[in-house]
Amino acid sequence: MKEIGIDTARLVRRIEGILKNLAEARIMSRYRRVFLGKGLEFMDYRVYSEQDDSSRIDWKASIRGNKLLIREYKEERELDVYILLDVGSSMIFGSTDKLKNEHAAEITAAISHLVIKSEDKIGLIMYSDKIKKEILPSNTKDQFFIVLRALADPKYYGGKSNLRNVLEHLMRLTKRKSLLIIISDFLNLEKNWESRLKIANEKFDIMMVVLRDIRDEVLPRNIGKIVISDPYTNKDLIVDPDLISKEYEEYNKLKKAQLIHTFKRYGLDYIDMRTDEDFTLLFLKILKRREMKLA
Repeated sequence: MKEIGIDTARLVRRIEGILKNLAEARIMSRYRRVFLGKGLEFMDYRVYSEQDDSSRIDWKASIRGNKLLIREYKEERELDVYILLDVGSSMIFGSTDKLKNEHAAEITAAISHLVIKSEDKIGLIMYSDKIKKEILPSNTKDQFFIVLRALADPKYYGGKSNLRNVLEHLMRLTKRKSLLIIISDFLNLEKNWESRLKIANEKFDIMMVVLRDIRDEVLPRNIGKIVISDPYTNKDLIVDPDLISKEYEEYNKLKKAQLIHTFKRYGLDYIDMRTDEDFTLLFLKILKRREMKLA
C-alpha cells in the first residue's frame, strides 16, 4: 500500500475561513460552548452588560426574570478531543481521485489543527479489528505533526473494522469528559455495536462522520461485467451490475436509513457525506445546528 496522500493545507484554510466567518457573524462566540457543549458545566445566570456578546443571551431566562440574562459556564482548563479513525480494509477504496482513507485522513488532520489552535487537546485512535495506533491527547506544538505522521503511515491501515472494541477500549482509557469524533464508512458493522455506542454516549459527547464512496451505494450501469474484490479475503467475483444494481441500491438505502435512525435515537450529531462532497460545508451545518441546540 502506498503512503497516504494528505492535502492538509486546503482543508485547514477552509476550516479557518469558516470559523472566521462564524466569529464575525457571532454564531460561534464561544468555541467550547458550540463544539464541546457537554464539556461545560452550567453555573448560573448573570445580568447582560454592553461588553458581553449578545449571542450569549438566554432569552427564555430573560423573559422569566424580566431582564437580560446570560449563562455562565464553568470551563475545564483543557478539553480532550478523541478522533476514532476507522482504518479497516473497506476504507482503502475509491472510485474518484482519492481513496476513502485519504479523505478521512485529511478530515482528521483539519479537525486536529482546529482543536490544537483552540488550546484543547487532540488524541487519535486508528482502529480496525484492533488498535493500530494510539496517540494520547495533547496540545503541544508537536502534536499536530505526530498526528500527521501516523495518518501517512501505511502500516496502520487494513483489517476488519470493529467499532465496539474501540469504544470499549476508550471507556477503559479515560474518565474525563471528552468529545469523540468517529470517522468511518460504517459498513459491515459487528453485532451489538449499538449497545456499546449507547453506553459511550452516556459518558462522551459524540459526533459521527459517515464517509462513503459513491460505489459503496450505487453501481455503474451499462458497462458490461466487472470484477469485484472482497477487501477482507482478496477473493474476486465477476458480476453484471445491470442485473444486481437495483437490489444493491435498495439494500444500501435500507442499511443507511437504519444507521441514521440509530444516530438520531441517541441524539448524536452526524455528518453523512460522500468523497465527492465538501466536508467543510457539512461541518458548518453541524456547528450551526449545535448553536441552535444550546440557544
